[in-house]
Parts: sequence; C-alpha cells; structure tokens
Amino acid sequence: MENNFRQRQHDLEAQHNALVARPNKKQPLGNGIYDRYQHPVLTAQHAPLNWRYDLNPATNPFLMERLGINAVFNAGAIKHEGRYLLVARVEGLDRKSFFAVAESPNGLDNFEFWERPITMPETSEPDTNVYDMRLTRHEDGWIYGLFCTERKDPAARPGDESAAVAQCGIARTHDLISWERLPDLQTPSAQQRNVVLHPEFVQGKYALYTRPQDSFIEAGAGGGIGFGLADSMENAVVSREWIVDGKQYHTVYESKNGQGPAPIKTDKGWLHLAHGVRNTAAGLRYVLYVFLTDLAQPDKLLHKPGGYFIAPEGEERVGDVSNVAFSNGWILDEDGTVFIYYASSDTRTHVATSTVEQLVDYVLNTPADGFSSAASVRQINALIDANQAFAEDSKAGMVLSYNGVGA
Repeated sequence: MENNFRQRQHDLEAQHNALVARPNKKQPLGNGIYDRYQHPVLTAQHAPLNWRYDLNPATNPFLMERLGINAVFNAGAIKHEGRYLLVARVEGLDRKSFFAVAESPNGLDNFEFWERPITMPETSEPDTNVYDMRLTRHEDGWIYGLFCTERKDPAARPGDESAAVAQCGIARTHDLISWERLPDLQTPSAQQRNVVLHPEFVQGKYALYTRPQDSFIEAGAGGGIGFGLADSMENAVVSREWIVDGKQYHTVYESKNGQGPAPIKTDKGWLHLAHGVRNTAAGLRYVLYVFLTDLAQPDKLLHKPGGYFIAPEGEERVGDVSNVAFSNGWILDEDGTVFIYYASSDTRTHVATSTVEQLVDYVLNTPADGFSSAASVRQINALIDANQAFAEDSKAGMVLSYNGVGA
C-alpha cells in the first residue's frame, strides 16, 4: 500500500508540474485586434495538490482528493513589483468561491498559486459566498479589491433556498497578502454587481462604476453600467447613480451589461472593457465589448464599436455555465502590451494580448452599432465601396508608375 501511495503521489506531482510549466503559444492569424492563446492560463487542476489532497498515507491511504476544486475563473489582475498577478475566483466542489493569488513571470503561462488562498476578513454580516474581484491601484496609494458578496435573501419565501442578495464588498491592501475589509458599498439600488473603482479621483471624490439591478439575476430597470461618486472608501456611500452605458434592444448587451476591470487611461480617453448579455433559445450568452469615455469626464461615452469584442469560441463554449466569456481583469504593461484575462463558461481562465495602440484604433475606427439590419448592410456596402475605390486608385497608381509617370 505504501508503494502504491508513493507512486500515485509521484504521478500527481509530475502531472501538476507539467501543467504549470506548460508553455503557451499564440494561436495563428488572429483578427488583428488581439491574439488568443493555445491554452488556458488557470484551470481547476492548477490548484496546488496540498489544497486538495491529504498527503499523509496514514489518514488517506488511497490518496483520495479530499477538497476538490471545480473551477478557476473571473480573475482580477494587476502587475505588482514586476510580477503578473491574478486574484482568481476559485470554486470548490461545494459551490463556495474564495480568492487566491496566482503569479506568472510573463503573464502568459507558468501561473502558480501562492502558498495559501486569501483569508478575506468579514463584516458583521458574514458572506455566504464571495467572487469576481476587480482590482484597482488607486491614486490614494491603496490597492482596492471590489467583489460581489452574496447572502441568502432574508425575504425569501419558506422553502426557497436559491433567493439571494448581491452587494459590493470592499477590501484594500498594499501587498495582496494582508487585506483590510471595509463596509459594503451602499447605493440606492436593491442589489449590486460588477462594481469597479475608477483609478483616479473625480471631482475630489472616489468614482465607482456600478450595475444597479432589481434582483439577484435580472438587472430589470437597472438600465446598464452606472456611475456614482463617494466621499470615502472607509464608508462608501453612493447617493445617486446614473447610466454611462445603457442596455439596448437587439444588441449583445440587451439583457444586461456590466463593467469589467478598471479602465485603462490612454491619450484618447478611458478605455473600458465590459460584458454584455443577451438571451437566446439556449440560455444567456455573455460576450465582451469595449468603449471609450472622456478623460476629464469618465462617465461621458465617446466611442463604442458595434457588436462584441471577444466571444467564447470552440471549447471555450463548454463548461459549468456554457456560452460565456467574462472578464474582470487586464494589465497594461510598460511597453504598451495589454494582457486581457477572460474566463470561459465559468470554468477556466484564458489570456489574450493586444496593445493600447491596437485597442484605441479599434474603438475609434470600428463603426458603432446602427441598431437595425438595414444599417448593418449600409455599413458593409460603405466598406465595399471604400475598398473598391482604394483598389482602383492603387491600380491607377501602378499603371502610371509602369508608364514612367511621376518617376
């Protein structure tokens, strides 16, 4: 029995080490906006073995998995002291989520979890579940983590064990090891999800992107991505919310939409990554889209390409909640590279890379949604006409050059 235990332990360690060390290569010939990569960067199998297995043969002679991990997804992201760090949502087999930091030397592969998951302090009203942390390095000197805190709905009718209330939990840190828990955000809305802290003060106040909603699942009259100001984060209160980017009929964000990570500052405006949801015969479909807001007024929408930016493809469409792409983390590197971390189907975490230059070009020069089939056809015809005119001009230029004109 001892030999079998040791051999199984050896095999498990070899398999885990090979997974963590696996190189990640770009997929060939992307769309010119971003590059996808061959492998997910984090999966349930990336969780350390000593989180999952009792490694004592006396108490676990068959080397069974005692605390299984179901999924690793929806990760906040930050580059800190030269390291690419993801604060991932790790979900156990018991459906409870917790936060854990995974570190990579290059942002693309070799992500390895820190020794222990984050021990997140609780408020006087304990969380049943916490998830989807957005990280913001604020100009006040703190790194803030804003996340969803879920508790059972006290107004649920007897026997209803699924009714829940979602609010925005707030914590802050300097090192992602020790966290100070602050009171939950207070807003006029019944429930909150996808709340993100803007990285700079606005009008001398803390600015927050919100997602007001009527119930745990449905945004209802919430309207879209909201915006509000708070005097402090120690007791954050947003007394008024207004909509920055609203829902719209027959779009990829018709059912609901929410801010992804904190926006990236560019010379053209604040670059935002968001998710949009529409309903289909197969259920809700989550995709990602981008937009740009004004530098001085980050609640003022300037440009928004039509359609989605990233949608789940191939195996990404399969998982616990199928047909979902979701992001709450990206990293702007010193050389202008942008690492976009997105989850697929509430199961695993991927990376895509682009540059600020590419993303700004995309958001400024991609046509906005015309909100009708006729408008879509007009946009395609306009592009065909432009391409034909360019081809004719190029051909004429080649003929002139061949005949020696302009030589």
